[in-house]
Amino acid sequence: MRPGTGDREPRAAVHLSSGNRLGASHPRQEGPVDLRLVPPALAAWATAALMLDAPPRWAVTTVAICVAVAGALMVTWTARGRPRTSGERSPMTRGWSPAPSARGRPQGPRHLWGRLTVAAVLLCTAASAGSAALHGADLRRGPVPASAREYAQVEAELRVTSDPRRTRPRTASAHAMPPTVVLDAEVQRVTKADGSESVTRTPVLVIVRMEGREPEGRDTDGRDTEGGGTEPEVRKAGSRPWLALLPSTRLRVQGRLAPPLPRGGRAAAVLRVSGERAPHVIGPPSAAQRLAGELRAGLREATGGLPADARALVPGLVIGDTSRVPAELEEAFRATDLTHLLAVSGANLTIVLALLIGPPGMAQRAERRGLAPMLGMSLRTTALLGGVLTLGFVIVCRPEPSVLRAAACGLIALLAIATGRRRSLLPALAAAVLLLVLWDPWLARSYGFLLSVLATGALLTLAPRWGAALRERGVPPRPAEALAAAAAAQAVCAPVVAVLAARVSLVAVPCNLLAEFAVAPATVLGFAALAVAPVAMPVAKVLAWGASWPTGWIAEIARTGAALPGSGVDWPGGWRGGLLLALATVVVALAGRRLARHPWLAAACALLLLLVIVQPPPLTRVIAGWPPQGWRMVMCDVGQGDALVLAAGEGAGVVVDAGPDPVAVDRCLRSLGVTRVPLVLLTHFHADHVAGLPGVLRGREVGAIQTTGFDEPSEQAEFVRRQAAAKGVRMTRAAAGERRRAGALEWRVLWPQAEPRVRPEGPNDASVTLLVRTAGLSLLLLGDLEPPAQRALLRSPAAAWLTSVDVLKVAHHGSADQDPELLRRAAPRLALISCGAENTYGHPAPVTMAVLRAEGAEVLRTDTQGAIAVLASGRGSASRLEVATRPP
Repeated sequence: MRPGTGDREPRAAVHLSSGNRLGASHPRQEGPVDLRLVPPALAAWATAALMLDAPPRWAVTTVAICVAVAGALMVTWTARGRPRTSGERSPMTRGWSPAPSARGRPQGPRHLWGRLTVAAVLLCTAASAGSAALHGADLRRGPVPASAREYAQVEAELRVTSDPRRTRPRTASAHAMPPTVVLDAEVQRVTKADGSESVTRTPVLVIVRMEGREPEGRDTDGRDTEGGGTEPEVRKAGSRPWLALLPSTRLRVQGRLAPPLPRGGRAAAVLRVSGERAPHVIGPPSAAQRLAGELRAGLREATGGLPADARALVPGLVIGDTSRVPAELEEAFRATDLTHLLAVSGANLTIVLALLIGPPGMAQRAERRGLAPMLGMSLRTTALLGGVLTLGFVIVCRPEPSVLRAAACGLIALLAIATGRRRSLLPALAAAVLLLVLWDPWLARSYGFLLSVLATGALLTLAPRWGAALRERGVPPRPAEALAAAAAAQAVCAPVVAVLAARVSLVAVPCNLLAEFAVAPATVLGFAALAVAPVAMPVAKVLAWGASWPTGWIAEIARTGAALPGSGVDWPGGWRGGLLLALATVVVALAGRRLARHPWLAAACALLLLLVIVQPPPLTRVIAGWPPQGWRMVMCDVGQGDALVLAAGEGAGVVVDAGPDPVAVDRCLRSLGVTRVPLVLLTHFHADHVAGLPGVLRGREVGAIQTTGFDEPSEQAEFVRRQAAAKGVRMTRAAAGERRRAGALEWRVLWPQAEPRVRPEGPNDASVTLLVRTAGLSLLLLGDLEPPAQRALLRSPAAAWLTSVDVLKVAHHGSADQDPELLRRAAPRLALISCGAENTYGHPAPVTMAVLRAEGAEVLRTDTQGAIAVLASGRGSASRLEVATRPP
């Protein structure tokens, strides 16, 4: 007899005879996974996604057919079935042999449950079709959609259904577009210009144009914030009244209706209103929303004095309030797949519930942990208290669909706490999906909902198996569980992320693993500060200070991971790219199982992946030829903007402009091995030249920041001053005639003049223009000078230095606004253009390219060649110009 088989049948018999689903031989012994609710949930999900904008007759037909077929199945099943006699064994008992039916076909449990499952799928499909049709009809009925098609001016009574939110400032080439306030609302009464009045119930998106906006990057209480973000302080009466609105508030506004935005979701129209006047409130918010608003405002006040990262992240981790998170940090979270930490998710509630009862797997054991057993609470009392916490979570984080989805995921964890059974969680997840989709069919089209369900399903199915496999191979239990959870969630969510972002993160798993250790203490301390703030603000501030340490760690992980040269790879977008990545993930998972049997080979693959991600400059130079040996200047690929680096010694570089993206310029400097920056020279204050400054300053020794003397746009100039002050870097202004040196690098400022006779027409004409000499090469950097300033430069004393340069940085991204005489005078051998791929400005202009080539210049551009490096071989007048590129 083989070892382990002799006692298998007795053990199974004991399990069956115990009458307990968990069995009697071992408290964790369970039956097979119950998947009966999965098909109905998937059917309801798919039906809702298809029927939201389908014609009503399709929904009616679907409901009628599904109900009729389900009814026929039930009638047929009842007619053919027969009751069990007392001598028959239960159909659910293992080993039961079904009696043949009158037609000789077995009526066993699988046959019966198969019919039940089909009937359930049909009925859930019918219910989902009906619910989706009713919700979709809200977008088509009533006077609002018709008035939107006419762009009618109306007076409307609204009920606010979401928190107002300020849109992120967008960088549109030279300008940072002002943010607006956006909120979801339901139109309850609408009055047209002719005086006709209608009562309705139509969801709309309200866009409030803020005419006189607050200075970018500054809180209303005067504190500075990083990254150009703006923060409303909702508790102060003098701050933005639109941002102080709470859900369920009723308003009367005047505005213009417009058709919904592309992929506008559940909004039947867009209502654009002016923010010059405060909103006219005609009905206060509900008591629950007032309580939630006070709690949220208390947390914001408690975190107000923390460092910038903690001030932004603590409210985001606890209640999903991301209004303080700067754009560059949000982009870093997105690049490392840590965005789920900034959204209200089931993990937030699960952490609090785990604090209450301890690990779910020990819920039914005598040695269960957590606060509840320490206080002597029974398991049922603990489950009831967990339900109360869940209700409070929904109230504080707003009863919106995304919050309710998070609460449903939290209730799954609560079920684990109450039962101690892992296998009961998958049916609970399916039930939660089914109920939520029936309640709000719009969730069926939500990528956030899809990612949440996929991640939870992976944690319930794949993670335990992968964790067990890792433990069998000698990995300690806790690291094995953490690694398995991160890898499983990433494996199932990555294809969906690729559909949206057309990029695959290679640092997601390690970044999530490193951040996981800080999420729990930050969340627990943040929730404690939230609860204590209304009664003891000093205590809340102490708790918030404690939460600032782990949140600072999370922010540093996100920024470091995003800045790594190999943090991600481009991937085909759309569903084809998602399916391709899903297939690749399956192949990698299967290969990983084989690699796990060979530890040395697995370690070698892990080391290779690490080298691909980190890309240390010495190794990258040998393998990929980047950065090239002896580079003198590199034009970074930062999209539609400018960022150049001039070599100033080992590990040092002078940075000329910082581009629009902190992550992109930081990644470029890391790839070059630049850790010391003697000078950051910003040619002018347009956003596509200065918005990336935080990426240059991050983790580097910076000597000074030099700028033009023309402080326009004023908000961008103020942003640069705040960044310099935050890092303790002194600022100076450049003027014509100034000469400076850094190692073997020297340069002369040609423009602007110290005392211009004519005020520049705009920031472009005030661009700092440099003539750089390095290793026998001359480089003319024009910034964004336009023809009037270019002609003035030709008339200035600096014109003597403009003849026959080796390299020309073409002004204004190669636009058509160039002075031909300046291009002929410079007569460059190499012309470099920094522009973004598929930009909407037509840069570079064909006429500019033609003029440069007619003068004998070789023209290179970052949108097609990627980063461009200029090299010099030889010394002095015998130096030879060479070029290397790094494709985008």
